[in-house]
Amino acid sequence: MKRKFITIITILIAFGQIAFSNGIDAHKFDDMSVSIKYYDRTMYYPENADSNPVFVHISIKNNSSQTLRFKLADDRMFSCDFDVYTVKNTKLEQTENLIRKRTTNQTVYFREISLETGEEYSFVENLKDYIQIKEPSVYYLSVKFYPELYKSKYYEVLSNRLSLEVRPSPSAASSTALPVKNVTAELIKPEEISPDKVVEQTIIARQKSLWDQFFLYLDIEEMLKRSPSLKRKYSAVSADDRARMLRNYKADLMQSRIDNDIVAIPEAFEIEKTTYTKTEGTVTVTEWFRYPNFRERKSYVYKVRQREGIWQIYDYTVTNLGTE
Repeated sequence: MKRKFITIITILIAFGQIAFSNGIDAHKFDDMSVSIKYYDRTMYYPENADSNPVFVHISIKNNSSQTLRFKLADDRMFSCDFDVYTVKNTKLEQTENLIRKRTTNQTVYFREISLETGEEYSFVENLKDYIQIKEPSVYYLSVKFYPELYKSKYYEVLSNRLSLEVRPSPSAASSTALPVKNVTAELIKPEEISPDKVVEQTIIARQKSLWDQFFLYLDIEEMLKRSPSLKRKYSAVSADDRARMLRNYKADLMQSRIDNDIVAIPEAFEIEKTTYTKTEGTVTVTEWFRYPNFRERKSYVYKVRQREGIWQIYDYTVTNLGTE
């Protein structure tokens, strides 16, 4: 009887230790909060992760009085998940790339982040890298963050929820939608900014594949006329045909079928010199391009012109400066 009693006590102690341990583990990240919002919100369409990304700004905050430590993978796909649902509560499927990464044996590189009380750590991810969005509709999305990485999914912290409106895709030759502000959905218009800022914003928009912002300060008509054959044809056709030619030209730029230098994506850039009068100017920029086995440096000279207070890029030249 005594032996049986001791056995029962031993089992209860063991279960108590497990429960206590699990209790601590379960609440390890209770004081971590994850919040999300749209980054550079624009018009969203199905598919096209590169040309029409859905950038989401993810913030991790320490709400405790103690130092908060967690792991963050270099490849964020091993640190977070997007959950996206239709209005009928049907969950959208993950991308093949995400599934392939997580089912392939590989080393996951990460670093440990330490946040003091009230501090935040933020990063931006493209929702379409994680989730297949095939149809126009209204969706609801949230983020699961894994403080001990994806393979330790026992720990997960949920974010707030956002609504996502995905509109029907415009025609392939059209890209007339302008970016919108986060809260008011007000259409963004070109601003009266200096020539160097015009060039800077245009390059950054291309780096982020924000096509509507990329075209915001480009004089598409003058860019098209840089080609002698297109210029002759443009001058000979009707107004409707000219509009069609401009739409086709923009579509060709987006597909990198023409003028590859203007749509090339630099790894980094530095504005070297800006000169301008009241109506004309040039902005010289050094741009670096990363390739698998080398890094290339080029000098771009953007020609700008002012119309009704707005500076626009209407021409450019490129000089190769060698490799590094």
